Amino acid sequence: MANPIDTPSLHRLFMETTGVSTDTRKIHKNCLYVALKGDTFDGNLFAAEALDLGAKYAVVDDPNLANNREEIIYVKDCLEALQDLATHHRLELKTPILALTGSNGKTTTKELIHTVLAQKFRCIATSGNFNNHIGVPLTLLRLTKETEIGVVEMGANHQKEIAFLCEIARPNFGYITNFGKAHLEGFGGIEGVIKGKSELIDYIRNAQAMMFVDPKNKKQLELTRDMSCIYLPQMQEQTRGNMPGETLKLTLEGRQLETQLIGSYNTTNVLAAVAVGRYFKIEDTLIFEAIAEYVPKMNRSQLIKRGRYHIIMDAYNANPSSMAAALSDFGQITSQRNKCVILGDMFELGSSALTEHQNIVSALRSLPIDQVYLVGEHFSATTDHDDRFQIFSHYKALEDALKNAPIAATLLLVKGSRGMALERLLDSVFDA
Repeated sequence: MANPIDTPSLHRLFMETTGVSTDTRKIHKNCLYVALKGDTFDGNLFAAEALDLGAKYAVVDDPNLANNREEIIYVKDCLEALQDLATHHRLELKTPILALTGSNGKTTTKELIHTVLAQKFRCIATSGNFNNHIGVPLTLLRLTKETEIGVVEMGANHQKEIAFLCEIARPNFGYITNFGKAHLEGFGGIEGVIKGKSELIDYIRNAQAMMFVDPKNKKQLELTRDMSCIYLPQMQEQTRGNMPGETLKLTLEGRQLETQLIGSYNTTNVLAAVAVGRYFKIEDTLIFEAIAEYVPKMNRSQLIKRGRYHIIMDAYNANPSSMAAALSDFGQITSQRNKCVILGDMFELGSSALTEHQNIVSALRSLPIDQVYLVGEHFSATTDHDDRFQIFSHYKALEDALKNAPIAATLLLVKGSRGMALERLLDSVFDA
């Protein structure tokens, strides 16, 4: 029976490599392959293939493979080894880490902060939304001796997940975008969301580190009143586009801050990036330029022009808080009378699902929107629709209806949970 390698020894081997891969389809020369397991796959089965494809070492937790090849490294549990390796690496380098979480806006805020910090520092940030128990370690293992700051996004849908991710990343700074109605099923309601996300505050407090806090968020002020905090600046004025293509602009201390973001709900995300940049002594001119140049992607409040349609594609994810904010903002666009929303189900709401979807219907009834398309099992169970509403139980039915009867409105908001994948409409319906 082989003895598992210890973390310091594994780290020495890691430092000989070009980085970590957990997928044989993404092997790069001289990388460290880590054989993770899932419900339907076992990475141990591909260790030899990873080496043949160019990996320098393959980390496995199947003892039967331990002595097969010199380049195969045996550990007791590959996932735990990956996490322990990441923490060891992070502590060896002592790179300042800013961790952020929240119910809405995490990824946009992370990208804005990264864009600002990159004006002055060699900075790495979480790729996409790789923000879980695997993604956080992989982010930390991208740190090098040249990295000056790391920005780590943390996601969670249950209690204790943020606390666990903090123990892996050991952040020096923390920021929570907001507390909203996301993952209510796993967290057990909004109070559970607050408790779960506040695990970042608890860690920062115990580490005697620093929180960035929105002074308009009374709950966060209450939870951090005994801590060292940096407060987000407050704008004098906010303008949001009233014409298709117009974007969010802020007036901050007499200066206009331009963005390419759609929706006033992005205001706090922008102010967080300003606060972080200022704390790290980046000049306002560079901060403002960086924010102005940032273009949203991955179906997050993207403005897309297709033929005669202006589409606000916000289909990466949705929960009751983000859906309500997006609808409120969309409803305030006054110069465009011909407006339409296409909304997909919101997931992970547990016993609150019908109530929360019905609340969205109620909000829609009071908004100046000409056409409403709702799709999914939850929206199909709602009532009290007026003649603007069309309801579909599944995506294909919606797609077929839109192909057969094109939308008359020219300004569209598309939003739904990730599982609905409403961005498919861009190619199947709005491909002109």
